[in-house]
Amino acid sequence: MDNLNINKHISAQYNAELESLRNQVLTMGGLVEQQLIDAVKAMNKGDDVLAQQVIDNDVKVNQMEVAIDEACTRIIAKRQPTASDLRLIISIIRTVSELERIGDEADKICRTALEKFANQHQSLLVNLESLGQHAIQMLHDVLDVLARLDIEEGIRVYREDDKVDREYEGIVRQLMTYMMEDPRTIPSVMTAMFCARAIERIGDRCQNICEFVFYLVKGKDFRHVHDESLEKMLDEGKTPSADDH
Repeated sequence: MDNLNINKHISAQYNAELESLRNQVLTMGGLVEQQLIDAVKAMNKGDDVLAQQVIDNDVKVNQMEVAIDEACTRIIAKRQPTASDLRLIISIIRTVSELERIGDEADKICRTALEKFANQHQSLLVNLESLGQHAIQMLHDVLDVLARLDIEEGIRVYREDDKVDREYEGIVRQLMTYMMEDPRTIPSVMTAMFCARAIERIGDRCQNICEFVFYLVKGKDFRHVHDESLEKMLDEGKTPSADDH
């Protein structure tokens, strides 16, 4: 976040508070990323111990969200931030909310995975593994975008959600075919479909984080923007200057 001149304030304490916020968000992002990695692994390996570990660690994710929100509230009350500083605080509050929800999705995947797939239906997990890895990579990349405030990379990650959606739709069609061909697969198919939906939602959350980064850097709200007009709006967006504080 250096290109927002995070260390520009006269008050060294204020600089330290903002830098601490930055580090806390990235730490939370790292924890959530590991939660997702473990959730996908537990789902595919049928690892009950790892699944329970993810479920237990969700409390830590929730606690980090609360702590960061409280830190943001203190800064707003104490420093009364404006312009780029205020955008930073708002973006952090929105981002940690999305990260917490990604943690919830990882928790859902593990709770669903604990229901187990019948041995003869393990093939249902093959495509879920691919979708899960795609979501993990998207989360990893969006955290990198957040750390470096890289708009160009942010656009690429933002558009990656379209691929996740198409992959999800393909899995749903395949699962529906399984059910029609063999009604005995219905319980396993419903479990797989629930996991697939949770993974697909993670892509949406990552896309939201991209929008918060666009807002932070450009000073313009990019939510609900049509994809084809995204780059044009980013080009036209206001780029913060050193005096924007």
